[in-house]
Amino acid sequence: MSCLETIKADDVVYYIGHPDVLIIDLRNKEDYIKGHIPSAVNIPYDNLKDQLAVLKQKKLLILYCDRGNISLIAARDLMKYGCKIKSMYGGIRAYHGRLETGGL
Repeated sequence: MSCLETIKADDVVYYIGHPDVLIIDLRNKEDYIKGHIPSAVNIPYDNLKDQLAVLKQKKLLILYCDRGNISLIAARDLMKYGCKIKSMYGGIRAYHGRLETGGL
């Protein structure tokens, strides 16, 4: 089994809009609607395994949640099915924080 890789919020920008990458917001629909990373799709953590057939078609999945804890759990779960995963460290809060501090 491969190691779980984490990425920083600044690094996720590289993957936005990439055709072989699926950025997944694991939060609930209401939080997703309030704000999410561009091109991210909303698949709440509890619904991930229902979407397994679709998820396995992508070369890379990038997961994020509110603070990063749920995305780590989800990444470990999906790695068992052979998915290539990166979990975004710090979640959407880190992503918004980088915007507030002048990050890319």
